[in-house]
Amino acid sequence: MAQTMIGVIGGSGLYGIDGLNAARWQEVETPWGTPSDAILTGTLDGVAMAFLPRHGRGHVHSPSTVPYRANIDALKRLGVTDVISVSACGSFREEMAPGDFVLLDQYIDRTVARDASFFGTGCVGHVSLAHPTCPRLSEACETAARDAGITVHAGGTYLAMEGPQFSTLAESKMYREAWRADVIGMTGMPEARLAREAELCYAAVAMITDYDSWHPDHGTVDISDIIATLGANADKGRDLVRRLPALLGADRAPCPHGCDRALEYAILTAPDKRDPALVARLDAVAGRVLG
Repeated sequence: MAQTMIGVIGGSGLYGIDGLNAARWQEVETPWGTPSDAILTGTLDGVAMAFLPRHGRGHVHSPSTVPYRANIDALKRLGVTDVISVSACGSFREEMAPGDFVLLDQYIDRTVARDASFFGTGCVGHVSLAHPTCPRLSEACETAARDAGITVHAGGTYLAMEGPQFSTLAESKMYREAWRADVIGMTGMPEARLAREAELCYAAVAMITDYDSWHPDHGTVDISDIIATLGANADKGRDLVRRLPALLGADRAPCPHGCDRALEYAILTAPDKRDPALVARLDAVAGRVLG
C-alpha cells in the first residue's frame, strides 16, 4: 500500500503549518521553472506533509505570475499524493458569509494569461475535468472543518478571474445572477487543471473574506476589511489542516474516484511521434504513463 503525503498550497494569509516534526524548507528544482517558494516538509501525526505558500513568503507573486506548473510539479516530485488548496475568495451568496469556508466542486475559468497545461505540441494529452476536485479528499476537509467548529458549505462553484483588480459591479452581478457562481477568486485555475493532469487528488477550501461588489449592504470590496478577515480565516485554516493527517491516515489506497489514474487514456500522441524534450519535462507529472 502507498504512503500518504499531504500537500497544502496556502493562499493569502496562510503561510505555514504549525507543529510539524522534523520541519525543514526544501528547494525543489523543476523543468517548469522555480516554484513560488521553498517547500516546508515534515510529519504530523505520523503522516508526511508538504506546505507551499502559493504567493511566496512575503506575498511576492500576483495571481497571474504564480508559477502554477512549477508548483504542482514540485509537489508531485516530492511524493505528494493529496493536495489541499486553501485560498481567499469573495462570495456571491448571502448564506456564504465572510468567515465561512466553502469546499469547491466546480469551476468557471475566466483566466487568460496563464500556462494551463503540462501538455502541448509533441505530447498531446486530454484529461477529463468534469469533476475537478476529489470527493474523498473534500469529505475529509469537511469533517476537519466541522470538528474545528468552522461554518463550512459542502459544494460550490468558483469563478476564477484573472485579476489583479477586483470585479466591476456589472461583472459581479453577471457572475452571481446569470452564471450562478457561488464564490470568486484569482488562483483556483489553472491550479486545479494541473493537479488533475499530474494525477493528484485535489480538494479546494475557499475561505470567504467579502461579498465581492454585488451586495447592496456591503458596497465595494474594501482591502482593509479583507485583511481583517484574512487573519481569522488563516487561524481556522491552520486548525483544519492540523486535523487532516488523523483523518486520511498514513496508508493510502488507490483513489476510489480515479484521480490518481486521470492520465490512463489521456495521451493521444503516438509513442514514435512524441517530442523527447517534452516527455523528459513530464517525468514527474506523467511518468507513470510515459515511462
